[in-house]
Amino acid sequence: MKKIRVGVVGVGHLGSIHAKIYKELETCSLTGICDTNRHRLSEIASNLNVPAYTDFSELFDKVDAVSIAVPTAMHHAVTHEFLKRNIHTLVEKPFSMNLKEADAMINEAHRRKLILQVGHIERFNSAFSATQKLIHHPKFIECHRLSAFPHRSLDVGAVLDIMIHDIDIVLGLVPSRVKRIEAVGVNVLTRFEDIANARITFHNGCVANLTASRVSDETMRKIRIFQEDTYISLDYKNAHASVYKKTGQQITKEDLPIEHEQPLQKELASFIHCIATLSQPLVTGPVARQAMKVAIEIQNQIQRKNRKK
Repeated sequence: MKKIRVGVVGVGHLGSIHAKIYKELETCSLTGICDTNRHRLSEIASNLNVPAYTDFSELFDKVDAVSIAVPTAMHHAVTHEFLKRNIHTLVEKPFSMNLKEADAMINEAHRRKLILQVGHIERFNSAFSATQKLIHHPKFIECHRLSAFPHRSLDVGAVLDIMIHDIDIVLGLVPSRVKRIEAVGVNVLTRFEDIANARITFHNGCVANLTASRVSDETMRKIRIFQEDTYISLDYKNAHASVYKKTGQQITKEDLPIEHEQPLQKELASFIHCIATLSQPLVTGPVARQAMKVAIEIQNQIQRKNRKK
């Protein structure tokens, strides 16, 4: 079976990991990488022994699929060019800067019957996978995603940078439409919000409370899900999950068995599999758009409130 030719545009921190994983996957062949930073490009190309280009158009005739890991402001422009040339595309989160750009990419991929996947990596976290079958009609969800200042991805705020992971997960877990959003946030080190909190109320009564910070001393990626007679605690960072259940008048705890796998490797392998089988990705363009819509509303609320101060 002929290997799928794949390239990576943008080989910064995350893009370089994409390239390394593609190089190791047996189902594809890494045929080129691209970046405008010549020094960085040369370093990665040398390490992986792969052709390198400073102009992404040079990849058009060399790839069947591509990962886009450039700054968010360039997602639409770069992704659209590859889609127009019938190249399957995985674009890192956040999907784009606005819904108009997201819709343009979705429509182009649909028109050409191409795979368009968005990089919401927590969907591939082994701990999350282990708990999914246990989650039924949650009533309250609490998410904490905290990290030190990243010195990258600073073209967007904490909502589109990191909270969007939890927004995507929550929307996938709650079988109901969003009724109300309340949000607050603070600019600490950048012109965007660096810490944010959002309370999302759904029409079925479920409430989700999300906190995201990129100015924290500690690193935390946790979600807690409360439903009738059951409480599920999930630690994405340490790939650990526990289930607490009411048994009679007692609460019992069970630690779930977790297969420790690399989420990004699973995500990219799934992308290649979807191309080979023409099957739907776990996170399609329309699914990512839903998370973006909520994230943008949260971001806009924060900005409106901060302008009034």
